[in-house]
Amino acid sequence: MNTEIKRLESGARMSGAVIHGGVVHLAGQVGQGDDVTAQSRAALAEVDRLLALAGSNKSRILSTTVWLADIADFAAMNAVWDAWIDPANPPARATGEAKLATPYYRVEFIVTAAL
Repeated sequence: MNTEIKRLESGARMSGAVIHGGVVHLAGQVGQGDDVTAQSRAALAEVDRLLALAGSNKSRILSTTVWLADIADFAAMNAVWDAWIDPANPPARATGEAKLATPYYRVEFIVTAAL
């Protein structure tokens, strides 16, 4: 059994991604922009980048948790998600409303994927 743990883009507080047992765990991804649409696009581009760095891609996503600062942004976030996700391989997903790290953030994506 492979017990190796690989950490990518590690800092003092956290890693951008952690790989163990053939699974990639991404830190929560947020993005820049004036609204949930722009922030969702930016955050999902960062998900793409980190998955590629780990040796995976969005077709291998197992699950995603989406946190919205305001659940009223659900439809706008879903429009970006639906255009981004691999329609042949949709992951399990949950979405909820939560107070995020700063009032600026509108959305955060937490992704787990297979290698």
